Amino acid sequence: MNVLRRGGHFFFRRKAFFCRTMSDRLNAPSWAHGLFEEIAKGEAPSHKIYEDDVVFAFLDINPLSKGHSLVIPKKQVTFLDEMDDETAASIGKVLPRIARAIMKVTGAKCYNVLQNNGSMAHQVVPHVHFHIIPKYSKEDGLGVGWDASKPLKEDVTDLKKSIASQIEAESKKTSGKI
Repeated sequence: MNVLRRGGHFFFRRKAFFCRTMSDRLNAPSWAHGLFEEIAKGEAPSHKIYEDDVVFAFLDINPLSKGHSLVIPKKQVTFLDEMDDETAASIGKVLPRIARAIMKVTGAKCYNVLQNNGSMAHQVVPHVHFHIIPKYSKEDGLGVGWDASKPLKEDVTDLKKSIASQIEAESKKTSGKI
């Protein structure tokens, strides 16, 4: 595998290219398929910062800021809602530890944790990944445009009850715990 740079972005030239994923949730480019599995197996280059039996973390090859890292499950899961509870718990256990290490080493006081699901949410690689993006100033790192000035206008009582009921149903299907 070779690493190519085009227009300020890095791309991997891989032995096999697959068709683009076409689904109602994700339209991923061919270069993205299997990329994170190859990185976790050591078959593609990375700057590894953490690894255990379930989780792998590495520096982002196109960082938004110094220390920008990705935390992934080793097994392929495309969307967070498809991840099993055990894998989610493993990531949840180490994510704060990795964030603390990045903040201590880089000196950053603030950071974003970002996880996208689907094309409309800006997911490109079809593998769950959490970005830890240090913020050193308002200009660097992740920029977020979020207009929180509009209060809810509709009654959300039914929505709240429906979501709570679905969480309870999901809990019973898996381990019985959230």
